[in-house]
Amino acid sequence: MVDVLVIGGGNAALCAALMAREAGASVLLLERSPREWRGGNSQHTRNLRCMHDAPQDVLVEAYSEEEFWQDLLKVTGGKTNEELARMAIRASSTCRPWMVRHGVRFQPSLSGALHTARTNAFFMGGGKALVNAYYRSAEALGVQVRYDSPVQHIELREGEFVAAWTGSAGSQERIEARTCVLAAGGFESNREWLREAWGVDEHGDHPADNFLIRGTRYNTGELLRFMLDAGADAVGDATQAHMVAIDARAPLYDGGICTRIDCVSLGVVVNRQARRFYDEGEDFWPKRYAIWGRLVAKQPGQIAYSIIDAKAVGRFMPPVFPGVRADTLPELARALKLDESTFMQTVVAYNAACRPGQFDHTRLDDCRTEGLTPAKTHWARPLDTPPFYGYPVRPGITFTYLGLKVDKASRVHFGGRPSRNLFVAGEMMAGNVLGQGYTAGVGMSIGTAFGRIAGTQAAAAAGFTQQEAALAHA
Repeated sequence: MVDVLVIGGGNAALCAALMAREAGASVLLLERSPREWRGGNSQHTRNLRCMHDAPQDVLVEAYSEEEFWQDLLKVTGGKTNEELARMAIRASSTCRPWMVRHGVRFQPSLSGALHTARTNAFFMGGGKALVNAYYRSAEALGVQVRYDSPVQHIELREGEFVAAWTGSAGSQERIEARTCVLAAGGFESNREWLREAWGVDEHGDHPADNFLIRGTRYNTGELLRFMLDAGADAVGDATQAHMVAIDARAPLYDGGICTRIDCVSLGVVVNRQARRFYDEGEDFWPKRYAIWGRLVAKQPGQIAYSIIDAKAVGRFMPPVFPGVRADTLPELARALKLDESTFMQTVVAYNAACRPGQFDHTRLDDCRTEGLTPAKTHWARPLDTPPFYGYPVRPGITFTYLGLKVDKASRVHFGGRPSRNLFVAGEMMAGNVLGQGYTAGVGMSIGTAFGRIAGTQAAAAAGFTQQEAALAHA
């Protein structure tokens, strides 16, 4: 019998597997996807939000625990567990040497990645390189890895893990283990569940039908659904998610970061009725980019258009698809199939409302609108310099926040009682910290922190002490 069974194959699962193996436990990791698609959504990530009290190799200045906490508190609107959030924040200040030991390499914030040089450590080679490094290290340490191994249900006895069933309907295998870590992701790729959660909007449409999935197609949530049906304590709202505005021309799955539209704060965003609907300059983009998917989801047809002029070019990370280009604003409206008259009314009103100021995209500047609803509170400059560009955007869902309630030991709970040998990490519990909203890199902070905690606790529940760990590695 294996000591620790890890179900999942992304960042949190790998952190759990590595920690459990380092503690001396035997570890089997079951990854649902084929080897070439391993890593879940982690393969599409690129950075980790890090607390630090002084400049570091790839981080400038300082980013204190309190500032990190206040940023998280703001984006979640207070819908967060402070104890667990602060655990993830503190862990982000100490995890990088461990990550480096397992082959992860870091680099400074990328050119065009706005306002992250102080707060986020970037993975050299991106999330795919991180995932590959962890798999290499896990296999070198003796972690068993099995691909194409979906787990849709597990055996439980009075809140304790007994065994997992893996395989297809015609060929099931039962795997027993002393302890188990669940890290199989959310349900963002399950379009039926999304449709059920979001229901019908005021226009009579199913918004979820127009969602695109930024990440893996393999996070369909069967194991999460099983756990909820089995009575595990839940946390979060099924409609809350990391959801950003991505190019409407992106593929249904695995578009990743390169499909994100990052010029929102540099122009205006209009819906298909050619009207603005939210403040594009509310705050720095890393603190606001993840609200725009949800905002677009509430617009008619779940589509909107990010409009910029030539002054914005070169100030944001260019997406994979070029914008629709036009030499005049009326021409752009026609190219985007927007009502030309309404579009021009919207842009003319916006241009007239822009107050003179000192434009500075690195700070919350004084370029704002006056007498306009909704206002644009920063980086408001008239759209008056051709050529003009428009990017069609749709909601791009990254991961869902409905998950399993945990304590500081990352234990699954049933009726308020923690399980002795069943733990959870990553997207399946991120809703404990993220009740709503997002700030760049915090998903990796949560996954890394609670993946490591879950792996350590699972090994301990399997009976491995520090002395046994030292003997196992001798």
